[in-house]
Amino acid sequence: MTRQRASLLPFLPFKSIQSSIFFTFSCLILITVLVISLNSYNLSVAAMETNSESYVQEIITQVNSNIQSYIDNMENISLLAMTNKDVKYYISNNTFISTSDRRPYEKRISDLFQAILYSRKDISAIMVFGYNGHYVSDRRITLLNPNTKLEDQSWYKEAKSKGGQSVISPPHVQNVIQNEYRWVVSLSRELKSTDGIRGEGIFLVDLNLSIINDICSKINLGKKGYVFIVDQNGNIIYHPQQQLIYSNLRTEQIAKVTGAKSGTSFTINDDKGKRIYSVHDTNFGWKIVGVAYADDLIANEGTIRRSILLYAIMGILFSLLLSLVLSYRMSKPIRILQRDMKKVERGNFNIRTKIDQPNEIGQLGRSFNLMLAQIKNLMQEIIHNQENKRKSELMLLQSQINPHFLYNTLDSIVWMGEQKKHEEVVLMTSALAKLFRASITKDKELVPIKVEVEHITNYLLIQKMRYNEQLEYDIDVPEEIRGFMTLKILLQPFVENAIYHGIRNKPEPGKIVIRARDLGQMIQFEVEDDGLGMTEEQIGRIWNPPEDRTTGRTKSSGIGIANVNERVKLYFGDTYGIQIRSELEEGTCVTITIPKMKE
Repeated sequence: MTRQRASLLPFLPFKSIQSSIFFTFSCLILITVLVISLNSYNLSVAAMETNSESYVQEIITQVNSNIQSYIDNMENISLLAMTNKDVKYYISNNTFISTSDRRPYEKRISDLFQAILYSRKDISAIMVFGYNGHYVSDRRITLLNPNTKLEDQSWYKEAKSKGGQSVISPPHVQNVIQNEYRWVVSLSRELKSTDGIRGEGIFLVDLNLSIINDICSKINLGKKGYVFIVDQNGNIIYHPQQQLIYSNLRTEQIAKVTGAKSGTSFTINDDKGKRIYSVHDTNFGWKIVGVAYADDLIANEGTIRRSILLYAIMGILFSLLLSLVLSYRMSKPIRILQRDMKKVERGNFNIRTKIDQPNEIGQLGRSFNLMLAQIKNLMQEIIHNQENKRKSELMLLQSQINPHFLYNTLDSIVWMGEQKKHEEVVLMTSALAKLFRASITKDKELVPIKVEVEHITNYLLIQKMRYNEQLEYDIDVPEEIRGFMTLKILLQPFVENAIYHGIRNKPEPGKIVIRARDLGQMIQFEVEDDGLGMTEEQIGRIWNPPEDRTTGRTKSSGIGIANVNERVKLYFGDTYGIQIRSELEEGTCVTITIPKMKE
């Protein structure tokens, strides 16, 4: 089933070098094309939004210019009133003798105002209120609303406080004339005396909102775009849906508009859609705001998206084809190398791969050929090392129980038999038999530590019975590590060295201590004696014994120590082995380190 699935899906990633390269190239190309496409789309949309903002800003600038011209005309009307001699005289402190003396002035002023209204249909009313109590308007007969106090009107108070500057009020209901209630914007200013020091009255022009509505409603900002106007305090001067805002059925970004600087734009994106707000300040405190919907201004966004998608798909298809060709050409020498490696797996080390390329793959082929040559050399070296290892083991076996030890042990048994020490004879004979059994067993190279401890215990028991009070020993091997494995007959050569070269020639009794410790991933043995010790020169001869000129063989000053060290390194690796510390007249300590191994 697995083979069938593999044959059905030969080009899945990581099935081969070619498919891996193709998959990697495809992912990189796909990500690159997607990033470039998205970036191009975003840049295009951003550029169109920037152009849209500039367009809206230009439109609002034009609207601002139109409204500014309109308000300037209203101010010119106020200047006409300020410079009119009849108006100045009418509101001055001159006292008229009778009402009939005022009539000619009122008529001329009223006719002037009527003439202005005749040419300006956007003006609702023109009035002058003198501080002397006189007032006149564009009406022939002007009756003030008795329920309205003139001095409490906001336009009146602000004009008086500005000292001759024009004041534009927010939209309000003008109720100063009896039985008239009109929705207007008022332009008012204080009229000064001839010397320009004293204020003598207030000039008022009420403007219909129709002209502002006409100016703003003719602006084309898309199907849903619009223009609205607020004053510096955030009061709405004009809005196409002003009634809905006053009824709290619609909200507007008044706070952001009042905080925005003139000539700037900001974008709002909420459930109503993405909108561009362009703000422009007038000279008289109003803010004219154009609101354009992005989907109205960027009408061809869908076309841009489809075009970029089409080019992206074409780029991906072309890139995938190119990556397929490149992956095949790049993987071809690797397939050749793979073919030759399979031949090597079948045992043919005489093959040489032929990849004539100057790049890394060609270098890999040359390295492969060098590796094959080195493998052949290493195989020969391994065979040689195995032969040396076997020789070392034979030498170790030969030195495990030398003839002098056997002769002395048997002599001791005969002596104890003559002395009728039957129990000692049995004990020494049993220990010698166990020692021989461990020496001649060849089926296992590794034995549990407890078996090695038993072997060295039998050996020390025999030596203790021979040397009696001259030899003491102590074995300290924790129970928890006795189940791990060690080389067979590892400790005997070191104990034998400690007896024959350290303690036997010592005038007073000597002691041998055997320890074992758990070092985490290793086990460490120590064989320590308090014998005669050795010099550095003697230790050096142990590791590098001199050759016997007559036989051509090395002469060893120790019993198999160099052989045991070589045996440990051959079996476990160069990390492990034997170390010797010794001081003359103090004693010697041999440390053996092996890996921790379970059976």
